[in-house]
Amino acid sequence: MKDKDRVSYLSLQTSDFKDLWLLDPKVTFLNHGSFGACPIAVLSFQQQLRSQLEQEPLRFFTREWEPLLDGAKTKLAAFVGADVEDLVFVPNATTGVNTVLRSLIFHPGDEILTTNHEYNACRNALDFIASRTGAHVVVAQIPFPLDSPQQVVEAVIERVSPKTRLALLDHVTSQTALIFPLQELVQQLQARGVDTLVDGAHAPGMIPLNLREIGATYYTGNCHKWLCAPKGAAFLYVRRDKHSEIRPLTISHGANSSRTDKSRLQLEFDWMGTDDPTAYMCVPEAIAFLGSLLPGGWDELRQHNRQLALQARQLLCETLEVLPPCPDEMIGSMAVVPMPIVLENRNFISIRDELFDRFSIQVQVVPWQEAPKLLLRISAQIYNTIEEYEYLGKVLRELIAESGG
Repeated sequence: MKDKDRVSYLSLQTSDFKDLWLLDPKVTFLNHGSFGACPIAVLSFQQQLRSQLEQEPLRFFTREWEPLLDGAKTKLAAFVGADVEDLVFVPNATTGVNTVLRSLIFHPGDEILTTNHEYNACRNALDFIASRTGAHVVVAQIPFPLDSPQQVVEAVIERVSPKTRLALLDHVTSQTALIFPLQELVQQLQARGVDTLVDGAHAPGMIPLNLREIGATYYTGNCHKWLCAPKGAAFLYVRRDKHSEIRPLTISHGANSSRTDKSRLQLEFDWMGTDDPTAYMCVPEAIAFLGSLLPGGWDELRQHNRQLALQARQLLCETLEVLPPCPDEMIGSMAVVPMPIVLENRNFISIRDELFDRFSIQVQVVPWQEAPKLLLRISAQIYNTIEEYEYLGKVLRELIAESGG
């Protein structure tokens, strides 16, 4: 593609909302899902907090820190449908998963159930726990492509046994961008006596959450992705009857605190040592800012992003002459498209790098275990426009032609 053609396409991608972020205007950024992107206004608020901290560190940590943290937790709890007593901050969802797994006691022969769509980092945590305890990781094979959410439920429940102690489940899968039928999964597993740990890394801000209704034993989610808070903000929800079982990865002052105004869970997780807590404290600002962008607030924002993702998926499927790999009901604001066979012999990293280095397109290309071997994962945030996906489609056709397709 000639430079003048790329400039022409890039001129179409300007969004009224793009200037609210620091994103490079020369890059077609279609990968919000990997690490999120924090709006300028929220970053400015964080800088104010950091200045407040550094101007008088003792005052901040002894007087101002706890009210700010408690206020942020209260706002977040309301947003995700949880009681604030059951919610604590952690740096990211992977830390949340590790926290629960390292807290629980497993015995040789116990089974921990997960799926073949589980995020690699969390699967590694499972394998680590299994190697230390003698527990066995059981993997439910969920087909992909698939035709119905019920296939997820059937595949998971089929692998439950009397030895199943815990099920680690994604809410929104990373590689395949599927929204799992989580509430039904949790209900069916609980009916069989199986606790659930939900990796909800992508869910907050992408789909409506009510953790009380979902009923999971443990749930962890990122605030830096679709909530657009600064990096280093996530939460862990622990059902009330399980508080005493969960300890932070770092044992600190809260372990022997004499305070009685807060639960041991809150006292231990709130303070694990000196760090920069301002990402947590910015969560209410991010919720308010994103919720102010459209007249319908968060409901309209989530619906806008989902419709854009579906529209972009259909456009790319038609461009690449492939079929959508899952029903619309399983899509939020991310979607995957199977890559044509002509590109399957190429390494996913080389394709991803070429899209960025040659065409300034930032998009996720991921390997899959079976055909289709390569998946293109797109994200849709309010700053994206359909013209950006059209540009991506034109570039992909060029790559296919270069590969002999």
